[in-house]
Amino acid sequence: MEKRKIFNRIALLRQERNISRKMLADQIGVNFQTVGYLEREEYNPSLDLAFRISSVFQLPIDMIFSTAPMAPISQELLIRKQKETPQ
Repeated sequence: MEKRKIFNRIALLRQERNISRKMLADQIGVNFQTVGYLEREEYNPSLDLAFRISSVFQLPIDMIFSTAPMAPISQELLIRKQKETPQ
C-alpha cells in the first residue's frame, strides 16, 4: 500500500503565533526534530498527534492537515463563511 502524503500548515501557524519548534514540541510531547519533519511533510502524524497539534492551535484538524495541497487560510475561511451564510 502506498503511503499517502499529508500536507499541513504547522510552520505557518507556529510563525503566526510566535511559537518555536521546541515550544510546540514540548506542548505536544515530541522531539523538536519531529516538528521539523512534520513541517517539511517528511513524516505523517498519527491521529493522536494530529489531535494534540489541533488542540494547541485551537483549530479543527482539517484546517491544519489535508491530503491535498492546501489553499491559503483566508480562502478557506471565505469558503466556509459562504457555506454557512444562507443565500
